[in-house]
Amino acid sequence: MTISRKTIEYTKVPEPTTPAANEPIDLNDETLDQHKQKILTRMQEKQLDVIVVYADREHGVNFGYLTGFEPRFEEAALVLHKDGKAYMMLGNESLRMQQYSRIKVEAVHTPYFSLPNQPMENSKTLAGLMEDAGIKQGMKVGIAGWKLFTSALEDNEQIYDVPYFIVTAVKEAVGEQGLLLNATSIFIHPGDGARVIMNANEIAHYEFGASLASDRMLRLLNKLQTGMTEMELAGELAAWGQQTNVQTIVATGDRFTNAVVAPRAKKVSIGDKFSATLGFRGGLSSRSGYAVTSQEDLPEEVRDYLEAVAKPYYAASVAWYENIAIGLRGNEMYELIEEVIPKAEYGWKLNPGHLTAGEEWMSSPIYSGSEIPVESGMLFQMDIIPSIPGYGGASAEDGVAIADEKLRDELAALYPDVWERIQARRDYMINTLGINLKPEVLPLSTINGYMRPYLLNKQYAFKVKS
Repeated sequence: MTISRKTIEYTKVPEPTTPAANEPIDLNDETLDQHKQKILTRMQEKQLDVIVVYADREHGVNFGYLTGFEPRFEEAALVLHKDGKAYMMLGNESLRMQQYSRIKVEAVHTPYFSLPNQPMENSKTLAGLMEDAGIKQGMKVGIAGWKLFTSALEDNEQIYDVPYFIVTAVKEAVGEQGLLLNATSIFIHPGDGARVIMNANEIAHYEFGASLASDRMLRLLNKLQTGMTEMELAGELAAWGQQTNVQTIVATGDRFTNAVVAPRAKKVSIGDKFSATLGFRGGLSSRSGYAVTSQEDLPEEVRDYLEAVAKPYYAASVAWYENIAIGLRGNEMYELIEEVIPKAEYGWKLNPGHLTAGEEWMSSPIYSGSEIPVESGMLFQMDIIPSIPGYGGASAEDGVAIADEKLRDELAALYPDVWERIQARRDYMINTLGINLKPEVLPLSTINGYMRPYLLNKQYAFKVKS
């Protein structure tokens, strides 16, 4: 089923009222044990003796998948052996975190991972410390960074996205008889990566961040008015000190002038293009449109914005929400979006939707030619970005979980508050916005499907005509 843009109307729509989660849900011991077993199973399939999992401040989710925490300001590496024994290589300021690891680990003090000009009080090379972590001559070792290199031009198992000094140290430790390969796919391959399929505990854990980001985004939208600065509006996005997983954006008028991406003291003016983005672990919400109350407030050259950009975009997002389903192949979704808003006309470049978790974009099964099916336990972000010269953008990005009946029953039984919020969001999308969701589609955001293209008109939004 596809949606014609003629079925989309701009009309009075009550805003969603489902509250956000008010406290996080931790990953439990059973979940962490499952994580380790899933990685060990995939190591066995690839016949790896060891996997070295790299982490830094920005790229720590694979590391945290096993340990429960991510580095705050240093680099780190988890060395996991096929028998389950684990070593944690930590710099000076992270060394004490070994005691908090969710799996049993032996610490290897690695000053090379410390910040510049901190004490380097060690008598071993990095290769020697790798040996202390059990990496020996002749071993087959996988290195997990955070990227999949899928170009057919090169062997993607021989490209590494971790620092050179680490790769060379591992190579020295295994020697000429050893073998080194990129094993990031063990974690994030969109078809069979360990992290792609989540249980009820993980969905409840990530619903906190997704609902919180969207709740704060709605606060910003409701606060938005001319004369306010980007920084004032960004203050509406701050939430309990939670860690963001993308740069927070509040931008009015032309974006990123002087290469500045953070919110500034720039004031909102009538007719401005406007965009805002906030992402926490588990979900991102993004909205863009124009700071106007009606078509008459738009600059003359873009007064057809509603028909030229916003309605087609919303039609595509409705098609995405209504068609995402267990068993749908990635290419089928790709072709659906191409049918509703052709890439050549609407200028979108990224895959229309992707997997999410602790990071905003983990990987994506939605790409041209993809035979990877949507499965129960996946978390998706609806992410379509039109780019039409001369016009401001249109976006209403949010996330959903996909859950079969068994997983839905577990979620409802174990986390009734989470389940109640999800059901309220489904009801809003179906009965207020007219977006017909499959039973397995569980909205994690408080504002899934809610889009105000004219951002100063807070009574009107898009919906599907009855």
